Amino acid sequence: MNTSDRPALDIQGLRITLPGTARPVLDGIDLTVAVGETVALVGESGSGKSLTSRSALRLLPPGAVTEGTVLVDGHDVLTLDSERLRALRTGTVAMIFQDPRAAINPLRRIGDFLTESVRLNRTMSAAEAEARAVELLEAVGLDDTALAKYPGQVSGGMLQRVMIATALMGDPSLLLADEPTTALDVTTQAEVIALLGRLRERFGTGLLFVTHDLDLAAVISDRVYVMYAGRIAESGPAEVLFEHPRHPYTAALLASTPRMENPQGRLAAIDGRPPDLRMELTGCAFAARCPLATELCDHQAPLPLPAPGRPDHHAACHHSDRLEGSAIDA
Repeated sequence: MNTSDRPALDIQGLRITLPGTARPVLDGIDLTVAVGETVALVGESGSGKSLTSRSALRLLPPGAVTEGTVLVDGHDVLTLDSERLRALRTGTVAMIFQDPRAAINPLRRIGDFLTESVRLNRTMSAAEAEARAVELLEAVGLDDTALAKYPGQVSGGMLQRVMIATALMGDPSLLLADEPTTALDVTTQAEVIALLGRLRERFGTGLLFVTHDLDLAAVISDRVYVMYAGRIAESGPAEVLFEHPRHPYTAALLASTPRMENPQGRLAAIDGRPPDLRMELTGCAFAARCPLATELCDHQAPLPLPAPGRPDHHAACHHSDRLEGSAIDA
């Protein structure tokens, strides 16, 4: 476990450009996850959430050109040599993918999948690896009989628990969860979320949770980053951000979320679509869809500025003051 004061993840000025695009797919991302903290990364599909999280493992598309730094436990992942990067991927940082059945070889026993990385990297003996696997299976609510089973012999919820146990095998200081409950039913999803919370408290692991579910983000996270078109639109403590959004995009997302207290009301929709990556972008990425946009928004990208009296709550919007106290009906 990481016991230092430095963040488990510290991304500063991250830009990623891909061949065939006129602008970066990630454009100046600043994001931190403290040890023992849960940070949610939310936004529409295609906003850059998964790519941001995968940058912590340097799992980047072919031909990607990067700028900025991605520090994991103080080490810049973007500049590590192959040997140190492999050591980081098998120890310091781990990832839970969205669909466990797509990530686990169906022809191999669960026990082999659990212990493979630590055995191949010789960080544990075979006996130590099996003992650690049993310990983690118990931590996620399974027993040692799972070791001898094949993925097709267990449910999706159990297999996701196996994925979580596998991610913890190397005692990581940072855990990346890329929509890990999307493929699960509601009951199993709730069980997995509760499990992640307990494991975070037990192991002190920093958790970056990628999701499009705003209600889920509000429940599980300490802080939230809202992404749009490869940029951070807003960031801040979860409770503050959802109660008092300062970016029109955040407010529009909240307005389009179903609410039990208003079951008959019509859901708002965000008209239009995100900007095309093949087109250059000079102003605010959300300007074409924003009801508050002015000519300034079309020509000048806003800087992330803190809310009055809240240095921990930032929004990249020229008109945050106009949003306060009003609802966005997209």
